[in-house]
Amino acid sequence: MSANAAAPAKEKPKSKKMLIIVVALVLVLAIAGAGAFFFMGKKKPAEGEEESAAAEPAHPAAKVPPTFLPLENMVVNLADPGGDRFAQIGITVEVADAKTAEQIKLYLPSIRSSVLLLVSQRTSGELLVREGKEKLAKDILREVSRPLGFTVPRDRPKRAASEEEDEEDRPVRKPPRNPVQGILFSSFIIQ
Repeated sequence: MSANAAAPAKEKPKSKKMLIIVVALVLVLAIAGAGAFFFMGKKKPAEGEEESAAAEPAHPAAKVPPTFLPLENMVVNLADPGGDRFAQIGITVEVADAKTAEQIKLYLPSIRSSVLLLVSQRTSGELLVREGKEKLAKDILREVSRPLGFTVPRDRPKRAASEEEDEEDRPVRKPPRNPVQGILFSSFIIQ
């Protein structure tokens, strides 16, 4: 009986040792699997995938902020009778990017001249009302866009419904988007 009693006592330490080895092995495999998953997740995309990933922005809803190009203040005599009224106008051009701002700077002397001519044709009465300022801003937008090869359509009177239907039948090709996005007045003083 002593031989049988000694055998189960010897097996208990062996089974404890085996249990510890199995648990350690499972733990090592779990850590290795987690490490492999972590590194596989950071893998660079394949050549074909790389191009499509580069074409899509990181945040599709993120909008690129515009670039603002302030022009020097302009003092202009107005077209009022007697010629004693003048306007001091500060203009900032809103453009899509810095590249467009640099292009505008190349044409700045001719743009300033065109803007001075536009303002000098207006009367103080026209420029004191909001509609007059908005029309001037649109005309300035046209003058800033012209050297870059873009046109801004003039306001036209409304057409009859039959003329509008004829235009719908024509194929319309969308023109490229004008990078000059707006004209902002930073100051507007009339004396």
